[in-house]
Amino acid sequence: MHPFFSLIPSEDSAAQTLATVYPLDSLAVFEAKGQDALTFLQGQLTNDIVSPGVGQSRLAGYCTAQGRLLATMVLGQMPDIDHVPTVRGMMRADILAPVLKRLSMFILRSKLTLQAAQAYVAGVTAPSSDRAALVSQLGHPLPESTWETLHGPTGIWIAAPSSAGNAQHNTTVNRWWWIADQDHVDHLKQLKLEMAIGSPESWACQDIQLGLPWIESRTQDLFIPQTLNLELIGGVSFTKGCYPGQEIVARSHYRGTVKKRMALGCVTKNDALELIPGMDIFDAAQDDQPCGRLINVANLSSTDGPTQWLLFETTFDAFDRQQLRVASANGPAIEIASLPYATR
Repeated sequence: MHPFFSLIPSEDSAAQTLATVYPLDSLAVFEAKGQDALTFLQGQLTNDIVSPGVGQSRLAGYCTAQGRLLATMVLGQMPDIDHVPTVRGMMRADILAPVLKRLSMFILRSKLTLQAAQAYVAGVTAPSSDRAALVSQLGHPLPESTWETLHGPTGIWIAAPSSAGNAQHNTTVNRWWWIADQDHVDHLKQLKLEMAIGSPESWACQDIQLGLPWIESRTQDLFIPQTLNLELIGGVSFTKGCYPGQEIVARSHYRGTVKKRMALGCVTKNDALELIPGMDIFDAAQDDQPCGRLINVANLSSTDGPTQWLLFETTFDAFDRQQLRVASANGPAIEIASLPYATR
């Protein structure tokens, strides 16, 4: 069981609920440690992780030589201990072992260790009106702007993409990723945290609605970074230097040859059809040929019934016709929704 379940009182026993915590067993943590940890990862990933320093994390991708994504991840530098550079990051748990194995093949004479870390990941949401009370309860400040990172006695807090302050969404809810190891958990036991437990599916739905894609085992080696909008949400640097697939990613960027983009939509849940990432997307107005693939899916229950929210890639022409369907040309119809950022 995720240890946060035992630390957070049940909603009916809490005097006040300041925030909601979502235990995320779908995400796993890794650590790169050693004199060459930063330079090694800088040469493997799509983003610059050296320049931001300790106070910022970064979204990044790991590509094949053909520019196709094997992983998306969030990672950042840790405070120096004994002057040994250390990086911690998180990616989908189902791809952690094979991705670390592949990265390890290229360490060669570089001085670092690369391994899974014994740490737990949760998502946290809190209204801005309760932020000060939450900070008081935790005993330390919380990062504010997206990707800002704080290393504190309760763990690593990373400000996640959020719709806070976005007039279109008319909401002031802040989001964080919370990474804690056993020492942090032991410290947390001394605190009385006024939080409610949320559904991991609800957090996944928030990621989808905010246009944040996660590569998982079913979707490895299918997408280039641009078709997942990675460069639009701060996941690609075009100035930091080489990495596997960099030439292809840069060529698509500078020549404007991207023909597909990631889009947001929803379908009415159909128990007869399980939607699986990697499943084909079709344009009902055209012939029976796929025009894209499903990237991420999450269920959301409402008064109108169960809905499935989707991130999917598709061609610009098919998107404009808005007759998109999942699994077949006669499959569930996708209702297009707006991402919180422009894609063209």
